[in-house]
Amino acid sequence: MSVGILGTKLGMTQVFDEAGRAIPVTVIQAGPCTVTQLKTAQTDGYFAVQVGYGEVSQKALTKPELGHLTKSGASPVRHLHEYRLAQASEFELGQQIKADTFAAGQIVDVIGTSIGRGFAGYQKRHNFKRGPMAHGSKNHRLPGSTGAGTTPGRVYPGKRMAGRLGGGQVTVRKLTIVRVDADRNLLLIKGAIPGKPGALVNVVPAKRVGR
Repeated sequence: MSVGILGTKLGMTQVFDEAGRAIPVTVIQAGPCTVTQLKTAQTDGYFAVQVGYGEVSQKALTKPELGHLTKSGASPVRHLHEYRLAQASEFELGQQIKADTFAAGQIVDVIGTSIGRGFAGYQKRHNFKRGPMAHGSKNHRLPGSTGAGTTPGRVYPGKRMAGRLGGGQVTVRKLTIVRVDADRNLLLIKGAIPGKPGALVNVVPAKRVGR
């Protein structure tokens, strides 16, 4: 099964291996996810599996959303995500995807939303160097030149400047699953992942395990 799984970041802890070494891990509540839609080349032009995660009350969804989920017999869920496949014949509507689809030692990519830091300056956002801090300098944390003068007479788009930091999609690649708790649907992944505890994450098998 090559699809991923949606989950919730619970936090970080550490576990010990056979040699007694401490391994920092992130604990993820992975699923269970319900297959809410199957897309085929005949109906949609490609093969894909749509899964839902995070049960909510019916009041939290609109009528079109509830109608879409009713077709598959799924409970109201907050999050939907689609995974493209070469073939979707091994899945069926209402099927449960749980943490046991992964195995210890497997390499995965984790996609999440980084912690928002609000408005940040040049040094914090882009690691700019400070100006002189003494001898009458008035250029401590200023950006310096932002471009030429009369020509072009404007600041080019994409110029690194102060602005919002964080709060965007981040993918951390090639992380190792240390343990899988199938009974509680938990994944223990080595290292840190984006977001704060309680954030939604998407765990997918790594596409390229080698260099």
